[in-house]
Amino acid sequence: MGYRATLGPHTHAFADLRTLMAKATPARSGDQLAGVAADSAQERVAARMALADVPLRRFLSEALVPYEDDAVTRLIIDSHDAAAFAPVAHLTVGGFRDWLLSDAATGPVLAALAPGLTPEMVAAVSKLMRNQDLMAVARRCSVVTRFRDTLGLPGHLAVRLQPNHPSDSPAGILASTLDGLLYGAGDAVIGINPAADSVPAMVQLLHLLDDLIQRHEVPTQSCVLTHVTNTLQAIAQGAPVDLVFQSIAGTEGTNRSFGIDLALLDEAHAAALSLRRGTLGDNVMYFETGQGSALSAGAHHGVDQQTLEARAYAVARRYRPLLVNTVVGFIGPEYLYDGKQILRAGLEDHFCGKLLGLPMGCDICYTNHAEADSDDMDNLLVLLAASGLNFVMGVPGADDVMLNYQSTSFHDALFVRRLLGLQRAPEFEAWLQRQGITDAAGALLPAPARPALAASVAALLPWSVP
Repeated sequence: MGYRATLGPHTHAFADLRTLMAKATPARSGDQLAGVAADSAQERVAARMALADVPLRRFLSEALVPYEDDAVTRLIIDSHDAAAFAPVAHLTVGGFRDWLLSDAATGPVLAALAPGLTPEMVAAVSKLMRNQDLMAVARRCSVVTRFRDTLGLPGHLAVRLQPNHPSDSPAGILASTLDGLLYGAGDAVIGINPAADSVPAMVQLLHLLDDLIQRHEVPTQSCVLTHVTNTLQAIAQGAPVDLVFQSIAGTEGTNRSFGIDLALLDEAHAAALSLRRGTLGDNVMYFETGQGSALSAGAHHGVDQQTLEARAYAVARRYRPLLVNTVVGFIGPEYLYDGKQILRAGLEDHFCGKLLGLPMGCDICYTNHAEADSDDMDNLLVLLAASGLNFVMGVPGADDVMLNYQSTSFHDALFVRRLLGLQRAPEFEAWLQRQGITDAAGALLPAPARPALAASVAALLPWSVP
């Protein structure tokens, strides 16, 4: 079935829904690289006109990636909740946009609708929206998760404390962790990207973080961001695993290139649940995504990268994760060329994830060869925080010395919380006050000459390890 739209004297034809979606997408370098982007601004507007008239039901009958060829498509179709979808089943994509921006689309209504929406539906409507539209709707969506503290409450913004070190030095990691804690960061997770891809190294890091959390009764969780098979081995060895991490994507082929499938994720989820390490809840998974991963893996099926990103959220939704992080500018300018494209992608990802019922965070970041700078990241940080983002990254100095990219710092989190009146996770905030790090209003207190926490953390440092 083809799609057509007339714009001025020209009629534009689109062979199928996959083509129409790609042509309607805001300009970005990854879609141009894939050869699926609109050839002109006029064609892009025509595609949006045609897309606005597509019934939402069409996405249940015309798969962008064939059902028989792709496990993610099967997951999306087979898990669709028709009863939840019923209130908007009569709408077109354009009508859905209008409804989302109306007073009828309250937070509770959107939460009830989430199981009835497919990633393709939310990706389609995002293509018709301005940045302010994406922000207004996302802000209404509150997705609360729990492990040792409560994340995602309205008016709150958590921080992943990211103490990466280029040689996995325990002393360096603990020093960065202490730095973050003294700045009030770490309520989302203390998460390390390890330099060494080995199970023994991972187990050592897990014990390092667990000793810190348990000794000081920090109401947070730890995670070593390694491959899910490494985490399963660590669990089998009795390591203190709080969260299972994995990068995921929106097609079966891309996930296969990551060395995963749904059965493996099912196994990991069950293993993490069996540990019962959460004190407040059992959201035990941490997923990361990024626009462009499917094209990079050669498994994009001619679908635009933003729609494929939304499809990754269907995978995440299956496992009720504690955290989902779109690492928006990390893959590079081949996929998101400059600050404007990164900003738009971050707002799209947050909107789509929240509308699908996910606890979305964002690594607001860029690589050093992208046409972007810290001012672009400041802009996106404020826009996402105002939109109800669940968490951001806290990297010492905003410069990750192990992954070699630019992100957001402990200071950035302090800035945006103060600017917008946002709070930390309540259990974590109470702990900071007990430690004398913050006052009753959440503001940092002047540091004593030798903070008790710093002295105690120093005792954990394995100085014999370089």
